[in-house]
Amino acid sequence: MSNFSSLLVFLFVDLSMAQLQQGGGPDEKEKTTALKDLLSRIDLDELMKKDEPPLEFPDTLEGFEYAFNENGQLRHIKTGEPFIFNYREDLHRWNQKRYEALGEIITKHIYELLEKDCNLDKVYLPKDAADNEPRSFIFMSKDALTNADKMLVLIHGSGVVRAGQWARRLIINEDLNSGTQIPYIKKAMEEGFAVIVLNPNENYIEVEKSKPLAQQQSPDSSDEPAEKRERKERILKDNKKRRDFYEKYRNPQKEKETMQLYIRENGSPEEHALYVWDNFISKSPAENVFFVAHSYGGLAFVELMIQREADVKSKVTAVALTDSVHNVWHQEANKTIREWMRENCCNWVSSSEPLDTPVESMLPDCPRVSAGLDWRSGEEENPPVGPCVGVDHHLLI
Repeated sequence: MSNFSSLLVFLFVDLSMAQLQQGGGPDEKEKTTALKDLLSRIDLDELMKKDEPPLEFPDTLEGFEYAFNENGQLRHIKTGEPFIFNYREDLHRWNQKRYEALGEIITKHIYELLEKDCNLDKVYLPKDAADNEPRSFIFMSKDALTNADKMLVLIHGSGVVRAGQWARRLIINEDLNSGTQIPYIKKAMEEGFAVIVLNPNENYIEVEKSKPLAQQQSPDSSDEPAEKRERKERILKDNKKRRDFYEKYRNPQKEKETMQLYIRENGSPEEHALYVWDNFISKSPAENVFFVAHSYGGLAFVELMIQREADVKSKVTAVALTDSVHNVWHQEANKTIREWMRENCCNWVSSSEPLDTPVESMLPDCPRVSAGLDWRSGEEENPPVGPCVGVDHHLLI
């Protein structure tokens, strides 16, 4: 921490102590007033420039000086070292922003691999979207709507992951085989499956806000007496000054304020799964549809069953869940759904027990067995699925 930062921290502590002692007499009040005046004259932008570099990052892997090697591992182009999160010591916020910026580039890279290496088509949603309407997309094999035999549908979990990913942390720190759905896709296509890759977290687009509401004039303010209006404007101005002062300390490199425009009929993972079912999966001629659904993807599948029970039962042959967070009680799945899940679903869960060892469950739905790995000590927003090889030999038969 710079000397300037240390001074600021000291002043804040000293100011707080002075405020606690305000009842002691005029000397303490004068000290508090003097400290407030000093703080008001500190240029916090200049302060944070000393402590935190600009939040400006490359927009390509090459710009980050990283690339995936022949083993699918992310390595530094010059040193060959794995990705380093703590690139700058004592700058956690900056390091986190850098990590997020790299993650967005990797998401685009995975999209390219789905199209080029897996030969999947990118299909935009909603199907009838207007030119200026927010859109999402999924990926489908070219025979998705013509393969009359079998189809594999992949649904990832919640968080920052997007189509083709299981876990961002694994992609960055391990390799593409561990963190992406690509091994599943390639194996399925080798076995003659059509493939559809859902994108349940792509629910909205972000656009920059135009004018903050606080700056917009009240519609009836012109009818107020001038004195009252001036007093209100003065209070708003003072409040804004204090708020801006705090914001400059809390978030010195203020990012643009954005608003979310949700995608029609795809505004949530559950809506997305239902839309893809109605418009693509249910219309395919495949007699046997198989699902692999991870984490929140399992919840989305159960919700799909609740909404389209008869249709799902008629087309879906088996479901491999991995660390699914569904709950048949909270989601109010009826008895016939629970019975179908017991016969047609299996949930591979994080466990240190050997692969396929039965794991006790409190829920009266599908069997739970060990994935052969215990990922609960990890930091990823989604426990990894890639190494759960039990899914492959049970599902792709």
